[in-house]
Amino acid sequence: AGSGSGWLSLEISVVLVVCYVLSLVFALRTHAELYQGTGHAADAAHAAPTWSKGKSFAVLVGAAAIVGWMSEILVGGAEEAAHALGMTEVFVGVIVVALVGNAAEHSTAVLVALRNKMDLSVQIAVGSSLQIALFIAPLLVFLSYAIGPQPIDLVFTPLEVVAVAVSVLVVGQIADDGKTHWMEGVLLLAVYVVLGLAFFNLPG
Repeated sequence: AGSGSGWLSLEISVVLVVCYVLSLVFALRTHAELYQGTGHAADAAHAAPTWSKGKSFAVLVGAAAIVGWMSEILVGGAEEAAHALGMTEVFVGVIVVALVGNAAEHSTAVLVALRNKMDLSVQIAVGSSLQIALFIAPLLVFLSYAIGPQPIDLVFTPLEVVAVAVSVLVVGQIADDGKTHWMEGVLLLAVYVVLGLAFFNLPG
């Protein structure tokens, strides 16, 4: 990466991390009531906890470590298989690794959706994307300067920019009215398949 794009990426990364921290403050402190749901789900959320904070934190850290370890194994195997099948680096990174690496979150979102808890399902999906965009990506930029073999930047190809823009627009349209049905699910899958085909046929 050139020095100009490198410095710009660092500056943008700082802005993104600040936005991520403020989003946590918004969701957990100042406007927590917006994320508590309504009706039975809200009543369940206010039920007395059965675990202490220490035990809950320990279980969360342990589960996250196990999921991360399993994801690394899955991603490693998937990458080898993808390269053996002649898939490009871009397709592997954008589609294969994203699918396999977030399999736990995807499965959880699908399971809660099957239980008709669509608010939670959307929160899982959108929250995961926001975390990657606002925290993981900037963190990788910082780490690349600290311990990486070479700096990485936030310069994307036109197709990647279009994919992000289309994804944001589609999710916004789907979630705007607060309702959903199976045809909207079909359209979401169709958009994903189209983007996948575009990345698959992109020259390596």
